[in-house]
Amino acid sequence: MKNEVMKILVLLVTLIVSGRTDASGNRPCFLIILTDDHGYGDVSVYRRPEMTKTSDVRTPNIDRIAHEGMLFTSMRANCTVCSPSRAALLTGRYADRVGVPGVIRTHPADSWGFLAPSVPTLASELRGAGYHTAIVGKWHLGLESPNTPNERGFDHFHGFLGDMMDSYITHLRHGNNYMRKNSDVIQPIGHATDLFTDWAIEYLTERAEASEQPFFLYLAYNAPHFPIEPPAEWLQRVKQRAPELTEKRAANVALVEHLDHSIGRVLNALKESGLAQNTLVAFSADNGGSLPHAQNNDPWRDGKQSHYDGGLRVPFMVRWPEEISPGSVSDYAGLNFDLFPTFLEIAGVSLSPDLDAVSLLPVLKKSGTPRDRDLYFVRREGGPVYGGKSYEALIRGDWKLMQNDPFSPLELYNLKSDPGERNNVATTERKVFAELSTAMRLQIQRGGSTPWQPPGR
Repeated sequence: MKNEVMKILVLLVTLIVSGRTDASGNRPCFLIILTDDHGYGDVSVYRRPEMTKTSDVRTPNIDRIAHEGMLFTSMRANCTVCSPSRAALLTGRYADRVGVPGVIRTHPADSWGFLAPSVPTLASELRGAGYHTAIVGKWHLGLESPNTPNERGFDHFHGFLGDMMDSYITHLRHGNNYMRKNSDVIQPIGHATDLFTDWAIEYLTERAEASEQPFFLYLAYNAPHFPIEPPAEWLQRVKQRAPELTEKRAANVALVEHLDHSIGRVLNALKESGLAQNTLVAFSADNGGSLPHAQNNDPWRDGKQSHYDGGLRVPFMVRWPEEISPGSVSDYAGLNFDLFPTFLEIAGVSLSPDLDAVSLLPVLKKSGTPRDRDLYFVRREGGPVYGGKSYEALIRGDWKLMQNDPFSPLELYNLKSDPGERNNVATTERKVFAELSTAMRLQIQRGGSTPWQPPGR
């Protein structure tokens, strides 16, 4: 008994000294707000003064996270599309290494991933460390056992299992209802963004009243993913303010501003419940915006599905009142899944050597920078353009090797001298091309060891 008491005392001292507790000795809570197909240029804090117009999108509540914390200017999503980014975020491993190189869809014939059941998730790791864990919103990593949220580490699930909704109002996909509260089928009424916001606020209220147990909430909105379907009053407001906008652009601005308002409601609920001071809030998106739907990735080239930076660069910001000075800015070039080891390190959980992600804690504390590493991206897709094959990208320092379909030659860009990715130097920088090609092949080999279809299919 005496030895056990000493171990507990040593752990508490370690946590306090490392800054992982607040003054009351409580470990911080965690909230990830992840939006869907949200362009870098559709968050107003990223827009340069010469790009800003009165008619442009306004996101004061998302901006508030940056103003009250740290704004990252050079972060990327782990993939150009939904499922792989989410799989990487929740495992700290590259998506093909956990069986999700492509989108998991409701029709098996067009589904290109299967989340490896043996891989720990951020939720299961934090739950093992004593956290209450919850997901509200879009799951998109499996429709059935063993890959439902409650089976992958979440104590509480209130949201949507599927890939996308055919309507924010009906919540159906191909006529099927994938709305759930834990394992129960539910038929809620209302716009999906409002529902997810209400459910997140309910959860935060419950956690404030329940106990001193820390929590991890993963709030995954499906907005502003198409169909671009803002509430009518929000669309009318934008049209009155900016009649010069096209119908498509006005609808997208309205959907984003409605989303921003909802995020403001969640932030206010944190404050009103007394949880804000000891909660780390991270905001980002799963990939860049969709150009055919008038979403904005300025100043980067291209958009969703593309390995040009318009498909990969995403808004990213972290607010942690106990540790981050308001108005901080970082140009560290990392990936969304770096939140995985960051949260675990803050919570005092040992990190697996199998992780590809690196902790952002030195950046947040301005005590250093994470180790250098290559950034690897992969997407597998069906249809005649992709043929069920994968295409990849790899960034090493200032250099980026990439392709946007499996049948086109690899392209090479120097991101320092050519951030717009307009000058392909694959034929002139042969040494760099060879080095990055070798590194890419090694990543592909690693990913190939993990099945991406369910057993028996």
